[in-house]
Amino acid sequence: MSNYLSPAPTVDIIIELIDRPHRPIILIERKYEPFGWAIPGGFVDYGESVEKAAIREALEEVTLNVNLVEQFYVYSNPQRDLRKHTIGIVFIAQAIGQPKADDDAKNLAIFPMWEIPKNLCFDHDLILQDYQRYRDYHLRPPIRLSDGITT
Repeated sequence: MSNYLSPAPTVDIIIELIDRPHRPIILIERKYEPFGWAIPGGFVDYGESVEKAAIREALEEVTLNVNLVEQFYVYSNPQRDLRKHTIGIVFIAQAIGQPKADDDAKNLAIFPMWEIPKNLCFDHDLILQDYQRYRDYHLRPPIRLSDGITT
């Protein structure tokens, strides 16, 4: 019997704070490697749906109950996470209240879209560029093949 390697499913949650002007989003500063700023999220547990994982990860990392608005896109470039091959399912969510860093988050900050830091962890720069385009122009991300070609 062969052992097959499979990518690990993850979720990322773009959390819009709808009780603040301009619907700013939350980014976390990671407590563990790779260090830096990232969209809240994490690995899907065995037996857990991606939707439940997104709600759980948001609560664990920023202590907010979120309302999932939509599944935004799936990012699957094998190099998106240098630790291992992951497939990231990205959700757009909304929340109200004061977030607090917890669990894997060393710190957090609330950013309007025009002040997002550069050089985020993983492929989160690309995700937030796609999200900005979607938010401003209602254009979905293009399908990207892992070799960089878009369709």
